Amino acid sequence: MDLNVPFLIAGPILRKATRDELVLWLVTSEKIEGFFELSGNNGFVYRDNLLQSHQIQVGERCFITLGHFKGDFPTDTPLYYDLTTQYGTLSSLCPELLFPNETQFTIKISTQANYILHGSCRNPHHTSGDALVQANKKVALQPVNERPDMLIMGGDQIYADHVSGPMLHAIFHVIEMLGLPEETFHGAPVHTSQELRTHPNCYYARHKLLPSHTLNSGAIKKLLGLHESPIFSSREAENHLVSFSEHIAMYLLTWSPSLWHCVESKEDPLSDKEYSSAIQQKWKLEKASINQFVSGLIDVQSLLAHIPTYMIFDDHDVTDDWNLTVGWEKAAYSNPFAKRIIGNALIAYWLCQGWGNEPNSFNTDFMQFSRKFLSDFQPDAQDKFINYLLRFERWHYVVPTTPKVVVLDTRTRRWRSESKLNKPSGLMDWEALTEFQQELLEQDKIIVVSPAPMFGVKFIETLQRVATKLGQPLLIDAENWMAHPGSANSLISIFTHTKTPSNFVILSGDVHYSFAYDIKVRSEKNSPNIYQITCSGIKNQFPEPLLSFCDHLDSFLYSPRSPLNYFTKRKRLKVYKRQPNWSGKRKLINMSCIGEVRLDNEGKPKKISILDSSGDEWDFPPIDKK
Repeated sequence: MDLNVPFLIAGPILRKATRDELVLWLVTSEKIEGFFELSGNNGFVYRDNLLQSHQIQVGERCFITLGHFKGDFPTDTPLYYDLTTQYGTLSSLCPELLFPNETQFTIKISTQANYILHGSCRNPHHTSGDALVQANKKVALQPVNERPDMLIMGGDQIYADHVSGPMLHAIFHVIEMLGLPEETFHGAPVHTSQELRTHPNCYYARHKLLPSHTLNSGAIKKLLGLHESPIFSSREAENHLVSFSEHIAMYLLTWSPSLWHCVESKEDPLSDKEYSSAIQQKWKLEKASINQFVSGLIDVQSLLAHIPTYMIFDDHDVTDDWNLTVGWEKAAYSNPFAKRIIGNALIAYWLCQGWGNEPNSFNTDFMQFSRKFLSDFQPDAQDKFINYLLRFERWHYVVPTTPKVVVLDTRTRRWRSESKLNKPSGLMDWEALTEFQQELLEQDKIIVVSPAPMFGVKFIETLQRVATKLGQPLLIDAENWMAHPGSANSLISIFTHTKTPSNFVILSGDVHYSFAYDIKVRSEKNSPNIYQITCSGIKNQFPEPLLSFCDHLDSFLYSPRSPLNYFTKRKRLKVYKRQPNWSGKRKLINMSCIGEVRLDNEGKPKKISILDSSGDEWDFPPIDKK
């Protein structure tokens, strides 16, 4: 083993835990040789050889392992697991990951989903704290049977389109340390990933290298005479990830401190190059935020090893405004360089997130396709695999608990607008919404995970609609369930259907602030109980004082009894906004936090709260709807 690279690079992350399946994800610098062992009270012992697990080599010293173990596992009781490797057990190699008084990792396989942690949007260099650190400190002190049943990460687990200079610098060293593959680009201003890293525009100017396209639509662009528009529309694309190896390295640095210990002493690349004082100051500020982020990673790594964690992508896992409009899709997928960047992000998402959610969705053909690409890493094989992934339609999944948890893919199965290229697509098309409705049949209670809120802040949605009318849907991310008539009406029809569940809990994120709604169908005595709980971000916040302005105007203009509601697509619904138990009248909480929801036996929330990055808890108490 290379002494400069730790054996355990990232993980273990407990990805799926049901009565008949356990899934663990981890990354090591060598292929693992050993076995997995699970034990419990009453003499239960399960053992499986790790060589039977899926192990994929993505670099000379980088092996991603998905341990997929099947059996008849005890549920709702403390269990203990460990991995025995050629260098000893993980618990002995990394005792810092264990909770107090543990000698092995303790977990619980829950049949219920009555206590859930949830959140989204974790930006490493944002100045706020990391709420996952506080979540770990809380969970570590809880008895096993009282811990959350699962952690749901609802999107933007990485920010591929908004990367700090120090993070990009660390990514380059990780690529070198692990021997991650180089690649060749077509239709790009740089021919190889190695050439990209030495290009003058590599740091803080990558947006100049990203592809653009001709755009003649939109009132503002016509007025200004603008015809060229960047395909990657993020306003922070100056360090946008490009290569497959960059994306993989980003995941490893986001979920584990192991590699940071190897790159902390590396020379600052700005020290011997000509950069403006503004850029140098920006580097220093980002470096301070990154140092704070790294200091909490051991807590994050520990939390993910103990709680079943389910994930789904949103836009920043790939790029801002991913598949927002038909025009964006046509521009992106017709450009070979743009398509490669998107495809690289999607391959990394599969390896580091999607694979562990539901391994059975990725059949033998899929695995053979992936291994063929990763074994020789040639451009043709890479492009073929990307084309395959872009057609893949099984990113969504279900967690078979009670209530059942239905996790939606709101990115790759869009209801595309037929009227204008720059009009926002619906978040799910008719076929996807029909499949969603089928999951609801015969259920009296359900939990739905939607990366974007199904019912957003109406005033902000109105601003997004105005931007769309002006031909600028990308300006303020005109991306919400109500933006497309087809998907909006279909969604509301699902909630008002006679066979719909009695109790809905919708968990969402994306927006960088948190709120809770109670929703009823107007003029129906037997209306289902709909609860939407939005928690965002885990490490991100919305700009102030803009959010305060939007919050106050939304409360004034769109109260449940406001006549303006009758001019919206959700006019059949009455939305009640919960008031958090803090000083002031604002209903939108703008702080980095992780959401906590506890359900009663009927599937109704008995407690909705958030745990912020400083350790304070805030509740959204029930409201009087009279």
